[in-house]
Amino acid sequence: MTCHTLTRNLRTRAASMLGASLLAVAAIGVSGVTLGSAVYAQDTPDEGRQFDAKSGEAVNNAQTMANAGDNLGAVNALKAALNLPDLNAYERSTMYQMLGQYSYQLDRPVEAQQFFESAISAGGLLPNEVGNIRVVIAQLMIGNGQYREGATRLENYLNSGGQQKPQYIDLLVNAWVQAEDYNRALPWAEKWFNAARPKERKHFDLLNFLYNNLGMQGRQADIVKEMIGRWPEDKTLWDAWASMLANGGREQEAFEVTKMLYLGGALNDEQDLLKVVQYYSFYDMPYQAAEILEREMNANRISRTPEKLKQLSGLFRQAREYKRAIPILEAAASQSGDAKLYADLGEALYNEGSCQKSEAAFTEAINRGYDAGKSWMLIANCRYDRTNDLDRLNCEMTDAQMAEAPITKARESAVAAFNKVPSNSRERSNAAKWVQFINAEKQAVDRRCEFERNVERELCYQKIKQAYDAEIFTGGFKLDDANCTKFKADYDAEFRVKITEDE
Repeated sequence: MTCHTLTRNLRTRAASMLGASLLAVAAIGVSGVTLGSAVYAQDTPDEGRQFDAKSGEAVNNAQTMANAGDNLGAVNALKAALNLPDLNAYERSTMYQMLGQYSYQLDRPVEAQQFFESAISAGGLLPNEVGNIRVVIAQLMIGNGQYREGATRLENYLNSGGQQKPQYIDLLVNAWVQAEDYNRALPWAEKWFNAARPKERKHFDLLNFLYNNLGMQGRQADIVKEMIGRWPEDKTLWDAWASMLANGGREQEAFEVTKMLYLGGALNDEQDLLKVVQYYSFYDMPYQAAEILEREMNANRISRTPEKLKQLSGLFRQAREYKRAIPILEAAASQSGDAKLYADLGEALYNEGSCQKSEAAFTEAINRGYDAGKSWMLIANCRYDRTNDLDRLNCEMTDAQMAEAPITKARESAVAAFNKVPSNSRERSNAAKWVQFINAEKQAVDRRCEFERNVERELCYQKIKQAYDAEIFTGGFKLDDANCTKFKADYDAEFRVKITEDE
């Protein structure tokens, strides 16, 4: 069993279990609603665990919406109902439970988790109801990739007297494995293994995986021996067994065997070591594959050729470890002179935000025959990305200041790069759209500033006119707003000259 297999199965397992748990919570929290009005009241309502007419009607309306498939409407109705005055703790807890259920149906797991937390905090639940919701919250967290937090909550529930259902233990073990806390996974895995009737391959695979990762070679040997006894076709030597599995199309099991052989120090041949790397890569574990390849190259057990360096850098890039990929790419490109490797180096540097180095690498790639359109697009994007860290233009700046502003220079530099995308390139259309977008950004600033200046000028013209009209009373021209002084000459040229000519 691999981490990849666990990841793939864990979300499916958590989602399936969560659906059943939500139904159980809904049954406890909603179908048992007791309303305080004469119309809805049950014969013997529990003290404090009832709804009044208004809140009960709101809950029923929300249920009706949800049953009709309108979960969003149900959520909005319940949120509004929470604002009703004098809600008791039971009413709030029930509403929050329903909100959690419907939010989950809307594929909002984080929001659902928060509502279930609020259901507990509201204080209107019985102990067994709180326990059920704690399981739901744990499942939500595990299904959402919060493996350690979800596993801790589920484990606390089980350790505090909660029902130790096999499916809970299964989910808990897998969550701890995904959190890579194998020590905490092991006792639950052994409990799961010992209780299994009948024992399946997955039970053996999981213990084998954990013993291997915890370095418990004695126990691992015991479990492997028992596996061989149960599956006669696997009772050959480790390397022969791995070959048999691979030739029989059981690649994943072959990978497990090969991995054990490697970790046990049984593989030394370059071809076998490369097979280990290939297995990790095939099963979507590029980081582990890169670590092994780099370690074996450093140990001189795998040759350090340009092809192997290219493979190593590719694995680190798949794992988004760009910083580790860069020096390897530099060495590979320098050794081989390959245009594609220089382009890969440029892309890795681009992802690290090293625009100047990225541009140099892309330029080298272009000079060696690589696609100029693709290269210039990434160079241009890198230049434009710099604008996100620069001060914006503002309308207090003069035209000269705007023209010399760093953000203007960065935009111009990006436009120049986009314009270098060849006309026959498939990237040309996208480049033209980028140029249009960048120009539109500047035009939007110009229009806004022009509008602001026009508004200011018109207001000042009114104040200047009022000052002229009041001269007879004020004994001369007196402009109260000093900021308008800059517009007086324009006003006089446009209006006062005409008055003088008429006179």
